[in-house]
Amino acid sequence: MSPAEPRPYLTELADGVFGYIQPDGGWCVSNSGVITGGGEVALVDTLATASRTLALRVAVADLAAGPVRTVINTHFHGDHTFGNQFFPDSTLIGHRQTRTEMLKAGLGLTRLWPDVDWGQLRVTPPTVLLDDRATLYVGDREVRLIHVGPAHTTTDVVVWLPEERVLFAGDVLMSGCTPFILMGSLAGSLEAIDELARLDARVVLSGHGRATGPEVLEANARYLRWLGDVAAAGRRAGLSPLKLARNVGLGEFGELLDPERIVGNLHRAYAEVGGAAPGADLDVLTIFAEMVEFGGGRPPACWA
Repeated sequence: MSPAEPRPYLTELADGVFGYIQPDGGWCVSNSGVITGGGEVALVDTLATASRTLALRVAVADLAAGPVRTVINTHFHGDHTFGNQFFPDSTLIGHRQTRTEMLKAGLGLTRLWPDVDWGQLRVTPPTVLLDDRATLYVGDREVRLIHVGPAHTTTDVVVWLPEERVLFAGDVLMSGCTPFILMGSLAGSLEAIDELARLDARVVLSGHGRATGPEVLEANARYLRWLGDVAAAGRRAGLSPLKLARNVGLGEFGELLDPERIVGNLHRAYAEVGGAAPGADLDVLTIFAEMVEFGGGRPPACWA
């Protein structure tokens, strides 16, 4: 953690429903959801490092709401799944492709930031898989799992509590952070946001950043629509995504964390304009190197 960074905290989103929020929400500093009921707990996502996940485990234990019976992974990225191993008695649930992509990616994320103290990690994928939708209960509390996208990735599952109107959106939405669609889809992200808007959520916890109301949906959609317009014009002008990102600036979105994501996002938008299927594989490592170049030659800060 950065010395100046606020510590993670639990905030109650509804009666017995909490967000475990990790400021400031930048690279690999993600959130978790905590759903209690009937003397047990379900978690929405684990965290990136051993130490952060162990701190989450202590915070949940301090609620004295019961054991963690279920862990739901919203997608395959390590900052939402590397901590799975620290809940060995829990049922791990995710999209079918989440398991596939986790096993394929391994611990590759750790190599992007080798100075981070990741701890002793072991890839631990979900064992209960869904393709589209599923419903589970935490005590008497109904919890719906909905596959959307491709959006942030091809594997995105949001967690919806219809009675409480609380939405755990994973990285389909970002709060105060630049959306990131390099491994997903621009068009699919906008379609997913439209689908989520129809849920009429009261509270939204994004994968990164503070808890909000439903206004976060439009904030993300506005960035993505702007990105699509910029990409269409840049591709017509024959500019590479990196050069376009340097030329266009960030406009009203300059205050968002992790602005270098525009380069990866433009690569995805260019691919879709060129006819690539949503979620089609791109050269992520080469594109990440361009993001580093856009940021002045140094990797973006990661306080995981």
